[in-house]
Amino acid sequence: MNLLLTASGLRNETQRDALRDMLGKPFESANIVYIPTASVAEPGDHSWFVTDLNRLHGLGWHEFDILELNGLPRQMVLDRLAHADVIYVQGGNHYHLARSITGNGLADEFLHLLERRVYVGVSAGSMIFSRHLDTHSADVIGDAADLHVLGATTVRPPFGLFDWYLKPHLHSPGFPERDDAWADRIVERADFPIYFIDDETAVRVRDGAVDIVTEGRWRFHP
Repeated sequence: MNLLLTASGLRNETQRDALRDMLGKPFESANIVYIPTASVAEPGDHSWFVTDLNRLHGLGWHEFDILELNGLPRQMVLDRLAHADVIYVQGGNHYHLARSITGNGLADEFLHLLERRVYVGVSAGSMIFSRHLDTHSADVIGDAADLHVLGATTVRPPFGLFDWYLKPHLHSPGFPERDDAWADRIVERADFPIYFIDDETAVRVRDGAVDIVTEGRWRFHP
């Protein structure tokens, strides 16, 4: 299983080179499916979404598909995921994304498909693999409002692959409150490991091995 878990997409050449290596062929020979699901639950200006979409499209893929996880027949969703070499899952509300996967009965087959594909997560798309994606972590991290805005009080992790939790946008201009003091306050409350990554960093998972791909800053607290 090959996962490249970013905060803000493929922003630098180090991240893009990592994806090329994981993919094993040029972008122009590969199919990518872009999943915007998490973004539609995020209110306000979506210029960030357009910027990332254009940046990704500009890499010159053989085929660039866009797939919403909700509202389509389950088998159609799975067939289009299976057609892709790269599954790229955009950011937004990670609880909406998790519920869209579990609520549509996609989790098991989605995970099976990832055994032979490369997954690139952006923010919310990177956060959904932790087994600690639940109401407890929402309180610890300070994300409970993102869950409650959906009218929900519970959430179930769709995959539960890792004991660690990933929190993106450390030192991001778009999230000025996410400085080292913010991270320190979370660590004081947390009873699970956490990666904090900035917008120039990704957590890479290859065949169970975890390392960091970065041109920026990151922190890990076991």
